[in-house]
Amino acid sequence: MSRLLLATNNPGKRREMTDLLHGLDLELFSPADLEINMHVEEDGHTYAQNAANKALAFARRAGMLALADDSGLEVDALGGAPGLYSARYSPQPGADDADRRSYLLAQLRQHSRPWRAKFHCTVAIATPEGDLYFSEGDCPGEIIPEERGDGGFGYDPIFLIPETGLTMAELSMAEKNNLSHRARAVKAAIPLLSELL
Repeated sequence: MSRLLLATNNPGKRREMTDLLHGLDLELFSPADLEINMHVEEDGHTYAQNAANKALAFARRAGMLALADDSGLEVDALGGAPGLYSARYSPQPGADDADRRSYLLAQLRQHSRPWRAKFHCTVAIATPEGDLYFSEGDCPGEIIPEERGDGGFGYDPIFLIPETGLTMAELSMAEKNNLSHRARAVKAAIPLLSELL
């Protein structure tokens, strides 16, 4: 069985990726499984750069194939913000997901609805030797002013997927892993993984 490191310290992302890769002939590891305690700065100018930096750093440290992603929420009314800076969008020191959602909604109040948006995800797969492979996925939707649902993480409770009438946080894991940006990017990466392994 081939080994793959899921190069993220985010438990929500790790759960989604594990579910998406279930059934493949892969032994999945988290950084904690390998006692790797490492934070990679997200200082790239694109999602691909950030995903590549994380995947490469973890692949080299672990000596095995690593998969990382970088994702963001892009809101039309805010010119595509928060985008690359979605995880650190609030100016409040030590801000958590709820603080970021609150700050985003405060920025949107001066704009008329609907607040159209999309989630974007770029996945990078890195070998310990430094080879890189990429895939991408998008999920269109809109931001709503009230939080709904207790699943997911990040901006999920205020991101509505119009065709379902549900927020990302109201979807089951199976539904989310059919529709989400990360699901689409990871599924697009599966043929790459199959070739590499």
